[in-house]
Amino acid sequence: MKTLEIPPPLQGAGGGADTPLTRLFGLLEAVAERDQPFTLQSMAAELGLPKPTVHRLLAQLEQAALLQRQGDARHYAAGLRLRRLAEKLMLNDSFNGARRMVLRSVVQELGESCNITALAGSEVVYLDRVETAAPLRFYLHPGSRVPVHCSASGKLMLAQMKPAQRRRLLGHVPLDAYTGATITDPGALEQELEQVREQGYALDREEFLPGLLCVAVSVPAEPGRLSNLCVAVQAPVMRLSPERAPQVLPALRRAAEALARIESDAMPRAQRA
Repeated sequence: MKTLEIPPPLQGAGGGADTPLTRLFGLLEAVAERDQPFTLQSMAAELGLPKPTVHRLLAQLEQAALLQRQGDARHYAAGLRLRRLAEKLMLNDSFNGARRMVLRSVVQELGESCNITALAGSEVVYLDRVETAAPLRFYLHPGSRVPVHCSASGKLMLAQMKPAQRRRLLGHVPLDAYTGATITDPGALEQELEQVREQGYALDREEFLPGLLCVAVSVPAEPGRLSNLCVAVQAPVMRLSPERAPQVLPALRRAAEALARIESDAMPRAQRA
């Protein structure tokens, strides 16, 4: 099986910043990946941080009951509070579970990878994704970010903005070329966005990654509100050409309606919380 794996690209503002908070979360991520207690020295080596820094972080997490020290006082492991946090997250994750089932149904129907995206600043972030089992695929992790101007989801979100809002956003975003097909001219991008508004869906024709075609539709929002969610299908151009792209729209639009219902059902609970 041949898989082209794309690491999370283009971390957004602060996404790759080295701050005390990101170091703290980085340490928690490392703890979550371990199945046995660890020492200060081993964790410092794994994270590539100075021992005094790791010692300070461990002390903060231990004080918050997120970590606990073992009997020998040298080894650390997940604390009761961290374990309970993980248990509660899994127990109450029906919202994301429901969204993932929608993505899986699209993948089963179309045989191609499907993802949910949202606009985050000047980038599009992958909220969730289900991969196809096909031998050739492009693997993009949830949390990956792509430029707004060369993604199908980004075009949809740009197209629904008022002109002044769009100019304000794009005025601070360089239209960099990622492939030979990337639209880098502002006038040409405006023409593309006008077509997106007319047809109700958007395409990424190998504009971010060579050989990858993407078709996206918006998830309907409540009346009077702009949608900040899209659902998209991605496939190698050898399996999905721009000419065949409209064939996936019925499945995508059914998925968009299902996701809209999930969002609507979840909103009252979030407001009550």
